[in-house]
Amino acid sequence: MKLLSTFAASPYDIADLHLFRDVDIASAAALLANCPVMLTAAGEAVSDPARPRLVIVLRGALADATGDGATTRILPGESAGEQSVLDGEADLSGLKALEASELLLIDADLAWRLIEEADGVARNLLRLLSFRIRAASMQLRRRQKLGEFYRQLSLNDGLTGLYNRAWLNDVLPRLVSTAHATRAPLSLIMLDIDHFKKFNDRHGHQLGDSALRIAAQLLAGALRPTDFAARYGGEEFMVILPDTPGAVAAGVAERLCERMRETMVFDDMRLPLPHVTASFGVACLADGQDDHALVAAADGALYRAKAAGRDRVIVAVEVAVTAQPAA
Repeated sequence: MKLLSTFAASPYDIADLHLFRDVDIASAAALLANCPVMLTAAGEAVSDPARPRLVIVLRGALADATGDGATTRILPGESAGEQSVLDGEADLSGLKALEASELLLIDADLAWRLIEEADGVARNLLRLLSFRIRAASMQLRRRQKLGEFYRQLSLNDGLTGLYNRAWLNDVLPRLVSTAHATRAPLSLIMLDIDHFKKFNDRHGHQLGDSALRIAAQLLAGALRPTDFAARYGGEEFMVILPDTPGAVAAGVAERLCERMRETMVFDDMRLPLPHVTASFGVACLADGQDDHALVAAADGALYRAKAAGRDRVIVAVEVAVTAQPAA
């Protein structure tokens, strides 16, 4: 940065600076008279960033990069460094010139004299800080919404729109803990599209994906708002039924099996392809079971449904798990 002149010797008008609008110009100008006006080149950082002071852009523009990656443009008449003056903890290292710029530098001690002696400066500073707080709050809300959006994306399967395995790994253990704590039933349905590899090989991956999406839509449309459907992996899906005993869950699985049997997949010419069926395994949470044991029980029932000829529902036998006595 290069010293050009003092503010009194510069061509700039104090009335054009936002901090001094509707302020007692005479008293403010007298205090600012000997403040340096500095020239900074494009890309150059503001010198001595650990020094608390106000930096006012007279010509050009600055970029203020914060620690969270956000960047604010500071244009002629606007200022930076107010927080460093107020709390004495300066960090102006993020200030860089976007182009050749002329800056008015006001040290913290003089800034406090302006606040105390020039009527209106304190009011303008308060307005400026209030605006920045609102802007920061709005930016934080936008980031929170964006973060929630990406979080939801990370928990949903890209092909089917159902919850994915990561969501299951997070939520199922909590649902199991809640069911045990409240002594409420919790049932699980696992289903696997029958002969999906053959369907995929014969009709192509696009129609295979279409079949998976149709199966997902069937599941999502047939469940209660309190139930959950997820893609477990490949052509396997999982349905979680809170507050549902095994007998009721078996009825739900039978209904889903029938609907799957009746659902049609169409090719690009809108010609129906062979019906897609699925095999279902049902398990109800038993005393002492954790989420892994519950999934294993449903998966075992699913395996038996496939071994018995597919396109059917098998219910796992409920077995209570008790703690083993110490040896």
